[in-house]
Formats: sequence, C-alpha cells, structure tokens
Amino acid sequence: MSKIVNPTKVITGPGTRWSYCNAWEPKAINGGTPKYSVSLIIPKSDKVTLDKVRAAIQAAYEEGSSKLKGNGKSVPSLQAIKTPLRDGDIERPDDEAYANSYFINANSASAPGIVDADRQTIIDHSEVYSGVYGRASINFYAFNSNGNKGIACGLNNLQKIRDGEPLGGKASAESDFDTDDNDDFLD
Repeated sequence: MSKIVNPTKVITGPGTRWSYCNAWEPKAINGGTPKYSVSLIIPKSDKVTLDKVRAAIQAAYEEGSSKLKGNGKSVPSLQAIKTPLRDGDIERPDDEAYANSYFINANSASAPGIVDADRQTIIDHSEVYSGVYGRASINFYAFNSNGNKGIACGLNNLQKIRDGEPLGGKASAESDFDTDDNDDFLD
C-alpha cells in the first residue's frame, strides 16, 4: 500500500522544542475561539526540517492561490503575504529559547494526538509542557479573512522525544526539592 503524499504536511525533526504548549486544553487568544496550540522552535541548524517547511508553505501558496486572489485581479506574491515561519533572532531577541532558531505557531480546533518516543499515547499531563523536545505533525494552508491574506499552520499531532528545561520561569518540583537539607523544616 503506497502512502499518499501531502505536499503541505510536515513532520518536524526531533530537535524541535515546544513553547506556549496548550496541547491538553484549548485556549482563547484575544477573545477568539479556544484552540489547541504550540509554538514550535526549530533550530536554524535543522536544515532538513526548514527545507520541508519552506516547500510546504510554497505548496500551500500554490494550492490556495484562488483563495489568496480573492476579489483581486492577481495573486499577491508569497513575499507580500503573512507566512508562519518566523525568525526567533529577529522577532524574539530577548528570549533565549528562540535564539538561533525559527519558530512556527501551530493551532487546531481539535485536540492533537500526543505520543511518546515509542508511539505510546501519553495520558499524564505533566509529561507535556513548554520546553519539551519532540516532533510535530503540521500542515500549511492559505487563508483570506477580513483583509488578511497568508499561509497558516495547523497542528495535527505531537510526539514527545525527550524532556527539556521547562520554559516560562517556573521551577519543577524536582528541582525545588533536590536537596535533603531539612534545616528550615519545622525546627
């Protein structure tokens, strides 16, 4: 049985880091419809994933040309519309997690499937957090809404590959209690 190839779908590399991870509960942004979402931080050194992303954005642009044209006379150039691949060094210069990386914000109205490195379903919510490294199944599509035209990124599924330092400044319980020092405990 041959696989149907979807030119707008990408599986990111295992070095992709997840940030702003809302994989368990949908969250509304600026009063919009609640969605499941994640910011995928892709190292600039991951040329394979970045090449796949650029090709999928191009395919989504070509597939969605009539939508992008709308009522206009011509399709705007890909450089003239919004695209989801963004440079962390330019757009998030003060955030260390985005240094020397690109990022893509992906979202979905339906919950993503979430598995571990062995493709076993993860049910423990504490296993998936901002800072985890893993792969993501994403798809790109054209949009033309309220005068905004561009390419957006949909979130399909997530695969956790390994733990990472949690992002967001909150210490883990393990790191808070990593000593046996009980000096200040009910003396």
